[in-house]
Amino acid sequence: MDEKNRIPLKIYFYHTRTVEQSYEDWKQARFPGHLLYGMPLFDKHGIKSIIHRHKHFEKRWRITLHATKEILTCKEKFDILYGTSFRGLELIVFLRALGLYRKPIVIWHHQAIIRNKNKFRGFLSRIFYRGFDHLFFFSNELINRSIQANKFPAAKMELIHWGPDLAFYDQILQDSKKESERSGFISTGKENRDVTTLIQAFSETGQELELYISKTCGHINYEKIISGLPHAENIRIHFTEGVIPYVLARKVAEKKFIVICCLETAYTVGLTTLVEALALGMPVICSRNPNFGFDIDREGIGITVPYGDIAGWRNAITYLTEHPEEAAEMGRKARKLAEERFNLEIFSQEIAERLHQL
Repeated sequence: MDEKNRIPLKIYFYHTRTVEQSYEDWKQARFPGHLLYGMPLFDKHGIKSIIHRHKHFEKRWRITLHATKEILTCKEKFDILYGTSFRGLELIVFLRALGLYRKPIVIWHHQAIIRNKNKFRGFLSRIFYRGFDHLFFFSNELINRSIQANKFPAAKMELIHWGPDLAFYDQILQDSKKESERSGFISTGKENRDVTTLIQAFSETGQELELYISKTCGHINYEKIISGLPHAENIRIHFTEGVIPYVLARKVAEKKFIVICCLETAYTVGLTTLVEALALGMPVICSRNPNFGFDIDREGIGITVPYGDIAGWRNAITYLTEHPEEAAEMGRKARKLAEERFNLEIFSQEIAERLHQL
């Protein structure tokens, strides 16, 4: 159906963090829209959003109770519940599975659906997944592994080409140094980062590295790990607080290379930093994560290194610094990939089309 002839749709937009201020910042080009999972561009596709009133709680059960209350008592009528995660939506999903909640539920599934060794947990999990009407995934790898779990119909799993808000990064580039003036490597992000391998590799190369990371994330205490590691003066470490994508994007745009050194995980850890590299047209060195939606080496946008491979990291760092023309070509290919296949405009439209169909 042509977009002009579509019936207007209203969704309840559920996010696991506060959205209102981020949305206002996006309007001022100070927050990347892809971190709001397409919502900022839904208006142009005939979709209005009711924004969930998020509150932070340490305990997951309190998050779930708050979300359940907010959704069930929402006075505005809406057609679909669209969530960036099911964290906090567990009760609503179970109600939907039991036929006690009528609105379709569509969420982003960040990891593959897994099989449970415990039979009772497996039984509950199968009931739980009946509560979803559609699932969005970041890669075919996650979809293929989810299909093997045999808990949710393959026809209701969909790959979305999640990518950067190019307008946001174009403004960053406009305000940053000229490409010829940039130098050094930078690492940002906080989830499951392998700071030990990264610091050891850069200590051996002597290349300049700016590392921006939180003191802790989940069960990992980065401050403690880093304090126990000897490192050379070419490595500068900055501990960050809160969600500061605008500040970090400006820092990244001043450098020549982005590095993403991660621990082995079952999801797309490092993807947010990776798509930032695409938008800024920067070559990347990244841990070889099979869960990404595209192959870094095959696309020619950087170099991947096996998990924990210090020598591999050292070689990749040296290669990029000694082959500037090839590195520049990687950056150009990265930006082209974002413009043609992975960006906010594309994935917002993909999501909107599916929501209208539902």
